[in-house]
Amino acid sequence: MTLETAIRERKDALRKQAHANRNAQDDKDELSRRIVGAFMSLPEYVTAQTIMFYIDVRSEVRTRQDLEHALESGKTIVVPWCNADGELELFRLDSMDELEIGMYKILEPQAALRGLAEKQVNVESLDLIMVPGVAFDRRGARMGHGKGYYDKLLQHARSNTPLIALAFECQLFDEIPVADHDIFMDKLITEDHVYNGQGRDVSDR
Repeated sequence: MTLETAIRERKDALRKQAHANRNAQDDKDELSRRIVGAFMSLPEYVTAQTIMFYIDVRSEVRTRQDLEHALESGKTIVVPWCNADGELELFRLDSMDELEIGMYKILEPQAALRGLAEKQVNVESLDLIMVPGVAFDRRGARMGHGKGYYDKLLQHARSNTPLIALAFECQLFDEIPVADHDIFMDKLITEDHVYNGQGRDVSDR
């Protein structure tokens, strides 16, 4: 077995366990409010002007219940959506009314609005990025669904833009296998702690 195959199998096993843990998590609404509240209390949030929120799907830490509050903050709020090529694009959100349920029952920007120039945002303009994930470790290593959507997006973010992941404690493992291209989070927020992650290589800052 090659090292690459061993890492992939280990990731698949962790991903399956993390999904099961997250699906079984009780009090998701209350814990999510605690987690997002901690995110919005960070100094990085206070000083940022343009902030990306993800919109929760399935059993992820729920963010939509706090999106409206963020929209009232005077900051520029941006949400991602996945195009037909499987890449994330960014949308400037001004109202919850601009969202609709997509084909996979995912809340996303209305198709009629996505092409508007004033709604399109470049990842390099983001001052703070909220990142979802399936599993993490306390170093800030992250594992997604294996499609690389966020990896592709985050590699184009400014090197000084904080990457803050949200997760339930049940999604944390002792160590997530990583490859050279994997990006570490700057912070990871759970219902119990704010962990300082390894972040991107300091030589990149």
